Formats: sequence, C-alpha cells, structure tokens
Amino acid sequence: MSSKLVRQNKIKRILSDRIISNQEQILKLLGNEGVTITQATLSRDFADLGVIRTFTNLGVQYTLSSTDYGKEIAKLVGLEILNIAQNESMIVLRTLAGRAQGVAHYIDRLNREEILGTIGGDDTVLIIPNKVSNIEKILDILKDLITDNYKK
Repeated sequence: MSSKLVRQNKIKRILSDRIISNQEQILKLLGNEGVTITQATLSRDFADLGVIRTFTNLGVQYTLSSTDYGKEIAKLVGLEILNIAQNESMIVLRTLAGRAQGVAHYIDRLNREEILGTIGGDDTVLIIPNKVSNIEKILDILKDLITDNYKK
C-alpha cells in the first residue's frame, strides 16, 4: 500500500473518531502516528478525500463530505450487500461476512433523514426508518447502491 494511501486512511480514521476543528490538530495527531507532512500536503489530501469544514454547535469541524465519501466507497458497499429484506417497520441487509459494520457506517454517513439509524453485526445490518412510510424510499436508496455497480 502506498504511503499516500496509508496516510489518507489515517486521516479518514482520525476524522471519523475525533472532532477536529483545525488543521494543526490533525497534523499533530498524524505526527503522533509517525506521519509528518506539510500543511499543503494535508490540504491536497483533504481535497482528494472530500473533507469539508462544517459549522456545528461545537464550532468549526472538519468532516468527510457525505457525497464525496459516498462516491469513494459506494461501489464497494454495493458489492458487499447480498440481500435486502423488509417487514412493515424495518429493513435487514445481508452482507459479506465481516462487512456489516462497514456497510452500516456508510449508510449512517449518508445522513438521510429517512434513516433513523443502523445496527451492524457481522453479516447483517438492521436499518430503522424514521417513519414506516419511508421504507420504500430507503429501499430505493439501497437498490441504487447495488445497481450502480452494474452500470457502465
């Protein structure tokens, strides 16, 4: 794995695990992990990864843009989903073994108001809609994830 890919994976992990309000914080955290880069390199990595500055109740925060983040891994997530089932109130996804938590995390990062939350096991994801009437909308989102892998 290239050093750039390793570095960018560390950046994604840090942004997912912590609240980062300035670039100096992430440079220091990367330094603690043995990655020394310039602010210019960090800015290029942010652009590559789709990192955006958002304003929250806690102030400025750097996050992975849900749309850019989605573009980066949507194809992989679609390939990891094996089956979709639903009843009158919930949706269950079957995934490749060991991938349910990653798929659940991706779905959470979509920040769709129709999705109240997810629970990921080993090969099963439970999706809880905010309203039962939104199940069809969520199914459409999930089917798009899967079928996008077969479009040219």
